[in-house]
Amino acid sequence: MNILLLGSGGREHALAWKLSQSKNISKLFVAPGNAGTALIAENVLISTTDFVSIKEFCLKACIDMVVVGPEDPLVLGIYDFFKEDKELCTIPVLGPSKLGAQLEGSKEFAKKFLIENNIPTARYSSFTKETFLQGKAYLETLNPPYVLKADGLAAGKGVLILDNLDEAKIELEKMLLESKFGQASSKVVIEEFLSGIELSCFVLTDGKNYKILPTAKDYKRIGEGDTGLNTGGMGAISPVPFADEVFMNKVEKNIVIPTVNGLREANIEYKGFIFIGLIKVGNEPYVIEYNVRMGDPETEVVIPRIKTDLLDLFTAVAHQNLDSITLEIETKLAATVMVVSGGYPNEYQKDMLITGLENIENSIVFHAGTKASNQEIFTNGGRVLAVTSYGNSIEEATKKSYQNIEKLHFDKMYYRKDIGLDLL
Repeated sequence: MNILLLGSGGREHALAWKLSQSKNISKLFVAPGNAGTALIAENVLISTTDFVSIKEFCLKACIDMVVVGPEDPLVLGIYDFFKEDKELCTIPVLGPSKLGAQLEGSKEFAKKFLIENNIPTARYSSFTKETFLQGKAYLETLNPPYVLKADGLAAGKGVLILDNLDEAKIELEKMLLESKFGQASSKVVIEEFLSGIELSCFVLTDGKNYKILPTAKDYKRIGEGDTGLNTGGMGAISPVPFADEVFMNKVEKNIVIPTVNGLREANIEYKGFIFIGLIKVGNEPYVIEYNVRMGDPETEVVIPRIKTDLLDLFTAVAHQNLDSITLEIETKLAATVMVVSGGYPNEYQKDMLITGLENIENSIVFHAGTKASNQEIFTNGGRVLAVTSYGNSIEEATKKSYQNIEKLHFDKMYYRKDIGLDLL
């Protein structure tokens, strides 16, 4: 099969790495890809949201399946674009329909879906510019901290957690009246704060059947001890030690099954990944948010633990017979540490020469923000590399990753040195 994978980050490199191992792959293309994907696939310089160019390429390259990595093309309706085009409608797209993608594209849509399907989540209300004063009044009914979420996509930066009521009111004003997050914050969801420990649950569904993939915990803050600004993710661990069988049975019964059934009952086409952001409150799971694709850097620890042929799983999704596939999981733990550009998540420089990649042993390096030039590799983003290692314990896996990171170098390189320590 000829496969086109859309995206350019560490998530896509991990997916490409696993897909390239499939016995059924003829040719793997990645659009636009990065320096890492170029080593195992053919990069194609097409934007993930340029549907016309994607169509032209699919027809020219005889593509048999499109796998969508990031959220933007899904929210913009690439699934529907293929389905409604007479030349493309026979090519399966791994990802939800435009309506299904609203689980991530609209916080309010997701909250309504959760409530309608009796899935445990925090109570909430949503507000617009016109109802700004009601929003301020609603904040006064809650106990701190206060959770403000831009309704639309804000590149992972649209969620604020504030301890002070006056500060929360000011930020609400900035979001609604001053467009702090652009169009994404034209509507703001205010949620009650749930206190607990977070984890990510990943589900692959064909619209009828589902497979629960390994759990993971990521580390969002730039600084050690979970301090400083939010980022796209500084590292991840899989599986999550506290997500034991009893807890995961609750997740499946109270969250996964009602989610898959709720989508089907609402006639929402959904063939792809469901990322369920969970929080464990006491011993009970609650949903914080949905994403409609794999997380990053969680993909870099979840995918390496899947032993089953990934293309077989995707093909079963396309044919809606996912129940016929056995999902085999690596028993060893996986840990990834993100290496980022100095200054990230604020301003940072690109085009820094990366050295030491050839010295990596007993770890997998997934490229995130990289590019190749004259057979050398340079930084091309905030999050640059993810170094993933297996181990029989968190200590063993993280130790391998850190030992290998010490062999890498680029100017102003930074990484957190405490990934996984909170789980020991």
